Amino acid sequence: MNDNDIGKIINVLKSELEIWGLPIVSSLAEKEYSPFQILISTLLSLRTKDETTAVAGKKLFDLASTPEEILKLSEEEIIKAIYPVGFYRNKAKTILYICRELVDRHKSKVPDTAEELLALKGVGRKTANLVLALGYNRQAICVDTHVHRISNRLGYVQTKTPEETEYALRKKLPKKYWSVYNTLMVAFGKNICRPISPFCSRCPVSTYCDCAGVIKSR
Repeated sequence: MNDNDIGKIINVLKSELEIWGLPIVSSLAEKEYSPFQILISTLLSLRTKDETTAVAGKKLFDLASTPEEILKLSEEEIIKAIYPVGFYRNKAKTILYICRELVDRHKSKVPDTAEELLALKGVGRKTANLVLALGYNRQAICVDTHVHRISNRLGYVQTKTPEETEYALRKKLPKKYWSVYNTLMVAFGKNICRPISPFCSRCPVSTYCDCAGVIKSR
């Protein structure tokens, strides 16, 4: 693709969001969920379908919506609330640990820097950047499997890992697109640009795409 076309691609994908719908964490940010709720929802969403994450998050936040409130719950109560998200037992432990860290070290406030977020056990670059972008409206690029795959498939970057993709995008993606890039690529990836056999025949940005690595499409 021509790198100068990235703005056109983003504008087209923005227009398609009304049809596709927002990814779960992005939709929560639209509802003005707190940075803490964005953080916990992001942790719940890892390796979990959006529909399951939405139900689990609501059940948990109906019981407790602040670090202090969650620390009043037992691990089993959290497990019951978030089941059946992926790795729900491990996630319950992580949630309790993070809430304790927030209360003890951050005055119950979710950190607003990548360094402090990454210091929390269970928080990786994807989660940290999503909290910064959606919870604090900061310029951050969240790279998950969709962003990594599609950025390479388009031909916008040539990288081997999500972390490499993040740094490549930081160098060339205009900052005005940083916070929305993940939302658009996740929605695009779930609906059209699938990992295997993407729907190239009805892709709204096919004229810009290199289709790098695509062996079979629909």
